[in-house]
Amino acid sequence: MSNESTPVNTSPFRSEPGARDSAPQFVLPLVVRIERGAPPARTDALETAARAVLVMLSDERSLGDGEWAGAVRAWQDARIRKVVRRARGAEWRRAEALPGVTVTGKSAEVRVFPPVPLDGWPKDLARLQVSGTDLDDPKAPAEADAGAPVLWMNPELDMSAGKAMAQAGHGAQLAWWELSEEERDAWRDAGFPLTVRTAAPGRWGELTTSGLPLVRDAGFTEIAPGTTVAVEGADRVHALPRPPRR
Repeated sequence: MSNESTPVNTSPFRSEPGARDSAPQFVLPLVVRIERGAPPARTDALETAARAVLVMLSDERSLGDGEWAGAVRAWQDARIRKVVRRARGAEWRRAEALPGVTVTGKSAEVRVFPPVPLDGWPKDLARLQVSGTDLDDPKAPAEADAGAPVLWMNPELDMSAGKAMAQAGHGAQLAWWELSEEERDAWRDAGFPLTVRTAAPGRWGELTTSGLPLVRDAGFTEIAPGTTVAVEGADRVHALPRPPRR
C-alpha cells in the first residue's frame, strides 16, 4: 500500500462498488474481553482496538514472507473489513489460544487475529456474539493528546462500542498509510500513542472539509453509508522520541 493518504473517492472504506469488491473478501477479526462484573471503559476499548490494528499491521508475521503476510495482503487488496466480537470467561480463553496478539489498555483487552475469508471464520471466533458491546465511560475522557494522532468520531452517529471500535481501527490504518517506514518504526517504538474522541458538533464540518484522511463506512451494519472518522495529526508521529537502542 502507498504511504500517501487515501482519497475519499478511492478509499477501501467507501460505499460505492469498485475494483476492490471483485477481489476475494477478507475480514480482520478483533475480540474484546467483556467480563460481567468488569467491562472496559468505552473510550479505552476504542483506543485499544485502534492500537491492536496497528500491532497487526506492524507485526513481523504480517510483513514480507511472514506467516500472516499473504492474508494481510489479500485483506488490504479487497474492501477493508473489521468485525469486533465479544468474549468472556472460557470464550476468551479459547480465543487467546488461537494465533493472534492481545493488546491491553487501561481497562480493555482486545485480541486481534490475522485476516480470514469473509465466510471462513475459525469456529471459536464465529460462535462469539457481535451484539452486546454497549460500553460506557465512567467519567468524561480527558482532552485529546496534542502530541499524537487523534481519531475524531462523527458526533452525529450513535454506534455500539463494537462498531465504533472497528471504525477507530479503520482510522488508525489510514494514519498508518500516511507514514514512511521510518515514521512507522517511530510510532511503533513509542507504543502507538493515539487518542479517540468524539468531535464537537461545531468542529466536525471543519475536520471533514480540511483535507484530512476520512473513513467512509460502507453501510453494511448499524449505520447508513457515510463519514465516520476524521484522522488528525498523523504528521505528529515525526516528532515522537525514539527510545534508546540497547
